[in-house]
Amino acid sequence: MSKQATTRLNAMTVDVEDYFQVSAFEPHIKRSDWDTTPLRVQANVERILDLFAEHGVKATFFTLGWVAQRHPGMVQRIVAEGHELASHGWEHIRANTQRPAEFADDVRRTKAFLEDIGGVAVQGYRAASYSIGRDNLWALDALADAGYAYSSSIAPLRHDLYGMPEAPRFAFAAASGRLAEIPVTTLPLAGRNINCGGGGWFRLFPYAFSRWALRCINEREQQSGHFYFHPWEIDPAQPRPEGLTARTRFRHYLNLNRMQPRLQQLLADFRWDRMDRVFADAIAAPAGLQQPAFATGQANSLRGSAGA
Repeated sequence: MSKQATTRLNAMTVDVEDYFQVSAFEPHIKRSDWDTTPLRVQANVERILDLFAEHGVKATFFTLGWVAQRHPGMVQRIVAEGHELASHGWEHIRANTQRPAEFADDVRRTKAFLEDIGGVAVQGYRAASYSIGRDNLWALDALADAGYAYSSSIAPLRHDLYGMPEAPRFAFAAASGRLAEIPVTTLPLAGRNINCGGGGWFRLFPYAFSRWALRCINEREQQSGHFYFHPWEIDPAQPRPEGLTARTRFRHYLNLNRMQPRLQQLLADFRWDRMDRVFADAIAAPAGLQQPAFATGQANSLRGSAGA
């Protein structure tokens, strides 16, 4: 293992979904076909668990209820090996496409099911495709109502599919201080926030950039970051559906063959743990965090006007 770049602890996270469940594939693979599509997620998660064990890393697994229902043994191994089990919703439906009552049912159902399968309390939630933003802040109240302690669902950056650049870059209070929102890790660069917390950005940028950016978060800003990736990102042999746009092909398949070696280097270069431990203070006392104006009255007014 290489010398670690910093002594500050960061959070390692995995969004547990299969390759065909990503939002960009919605026009190409129907949900009604999911049960007849061969699943690859369990084998990939098993590889990830082995990799984490090799590096002595504990992580948070934001897991789809749909996947947990089909692979309960995988969920139980995640818990048995000391990782945090968290919710990614039931079947990767973006929160900004759901009505409030649908969203509330979804997050309650998933939380209860994961707790039943895993035998542990589920505190955390991450929306599909970081789909909580300025137009559906009521979702943060719904998460608090459902018993979640924290969310990691807002991206404080500009993106064509999601993003809320005016949101704070680090943990803030939401739902009238009942919930901690821990946004995607970003770094201000050239007048805009750049994602340095994983996913396709990690595969796009040279590894040296990602290491430098996270080091800036840790050492210059004295903050913990968190990193996310998906099991399908370490699976370059996954099937390739027909009819994908050039943009979707680029984003989804770029550098998949480089992902695992880069991930191994990242695990060696930084210190990692679960979300609930890295951000324990924020999660335990969210009311003590900064509370931006949009996370108070606007959320309540949006929830009241959105309908059931």
